[in-house]
Amino acid sequence: MKTNDLLRRKFLKDAVKASGFMFMSPLLEKVKYVESIKKEKPLSIVSNRIKFSVVNINHAHIYGMVEAVTRGGGELVSVYAKEQDLLANFKKRYPNVKIAGSEKEILEDTSIQLVLSSGIPDERAPLGISVMQHGKDYLTDKPGIITLEQFEAVKKVQKETKRIYMIMYSERLENKATVKASELVRQGAIGQVIQTVNLAPHRISIPSRPDWFFDKKRYGGILTDIGSHQFDQYLYFTGSTQAEVLMSQVGNVHYPQYPHFEDFGDVMLRGNGGAGYIRVDWFTPDGLDTWGDGRLTILGTDGYIEVRKNTDIVSGNKGGNHLYMVTKKEMIHMDCNKEELPFGPLFVDDIINRTETAMPQAHCFLATELALKAQKYAKTLLLKK
Repeated sequence: MKTNDLLRRKFLKDAVKASGFMFMSPLLEKVKYVESIKKEKPLSIVSNRIKFSVVNINHAHIYGMVEAVTRGGGELVSVYAKEQDLLANFKKRYPNVKIAGSEKEILEDTSIQLVLSSGIPDERAPLGISVMQHGKDYLTDKPGIITLEQFEAVKKVQKETKRIYMIMYSERLENKATVKASELVRQGAIGQVIQTVNLAPHRISIPSRPDWFFDKKRYGGILTDIGSHQFDQYLYFTGSTQAEVLMSQVGNVHYPQYPHFEDFGDVMLRGNGGAGYIRVDWFTPDGLDTWGDGRLTILGTDGYIEVRKNTDIVSGNKGGNHLYMVTKKEMIHMDCNKEELPFGPLFVDDIINRTETAMPQAHCFLATELALKAQKYAKTLLLKK
């Protein structure tokens, strides 16, 4: 670790010298570098605690979802998808999975307790309703619901059936540095949280995108889609149980060939636990070493935390899961790659015990409701050409 620390500091010093900001170098020496390592015993996972299946795999997020539930003790039984190429890739990844002949086959299999889906976004809520009506719990990729009409229908059936309708907000639940930030905030490391700022750029990668990706009626709009992660983080870190959208705007500023697409959006929020700002876009440049330089800043009364989720272009540290924290006593850079991801085990516990330890249902729905309202009432951003 000492060797890596020396190399890191040399890189930073050289970068500072090259930029001409020599006055910053004393600050760099004061940043304490630590590796985040869980002190408690690792989560004890018992295999095959529940059986689950997958219906529709139109986004690669399904693989992370399957891995999370498997970490929690879930046994993958079967999969159904209309697209044979996507199905072949899934079968290659999970060779023991059974290929179901229809969606109905999975829904009527009484041994299955949970259904996962990363189908085309406008199809996720109707599937979830059917899953719940068949007495099963549901985990869907985001956006899990794309209109307020779908939202009301989902809430009604969830209340009637008492099944779990969970949306995988993976930018919080499956990012190790964000998980560590959760722990630090709970411990009061930065005092009372005042505001969160989420910046979530994405790479558009046009050749790899299907037609539905550019159709707002299918994916719901940029705030509904990728913005759903950020609404979840805002509510979670501020502890807000009530919130309102103060301002939202969306635009298609660079892709006129896709008139039903949105490439930029931002939102300002106010809740009973704090304020929030969100910016999402499809403008990650090709020079970046990952799909997006996602950042989360949490402002507290006694300090602040910044999470560099996927990369850190400043420090020279490779990969993601970097956490920076400034308190009244010190400045810390924390490598969080050894953190555990608790969502899968907690979610499987909830399915077995009918509890809400992974994420309260009300929180899941409120994050989606805010995203849907921000999207519906957003003003259009028009830039001068």
